[in-house]
Amino acid sequence: MKEKQESIQVRLARETIENYVRYGKVISPPEDLPLELKENRKGVFVSLKKFGNLRGCIGTFMPTQKNIAQEIIRNAISAAVEDPRFPPLSVTELENLDISVDILSSPEEVSDPTQLDPKKYGVIVSSGYKKGLLLPDLEGVETVEQQIDIARRKAGISPEEKIRLYRFEVKRFY
Repeated sequence: MKEKQESIQVRLARETIENYVRYGKVISPPEDLPLELKENRKGVFVSLKKFGNLRGCIGTFMPTQKNIAQEIIRNAISAAVEDPRFPPLSVTELENLDISVDILSSPEEVSDPTQLDPKKYGVIVSSGYKKGLLLPDLEGVETVEQQIDIARRKAGISPEEKIRLYRFEVKRFY
């Protein structure tokens, strides 16, 4: 059983994942959620870890649902069963799952990498229709260059291609 107190955002993600993986049901947002989750629209990432290792991470950098709560529900299901890097989550994995929810600020274009900070800002690297995103404050990502390089590779953008850079901040919930 979880000993630490989970945030409302993480409890919503966990309840979503458990209902979907166990019963194939998509839950509706509970009525008693804070207004911020029911009235605002933002991009959201849901990250899953099992025994400290990444087990799924899916999100949206711009809102696609009618509110943050719906965005959490949609992306929690995607992280659990649609991340192409992993097989769908099984019922036996549910009890060992650590979940975090990142709520993103709107991306802002930056003119220069010196305006980035991998601990404070996430980055979006864009070239034409290709976009790669990396969340901020990730273990093992210490420099702006590493952050940009990882986001480039995720998008399939070669080092020779001209890129545009965007930064965003997150509120991370555990």
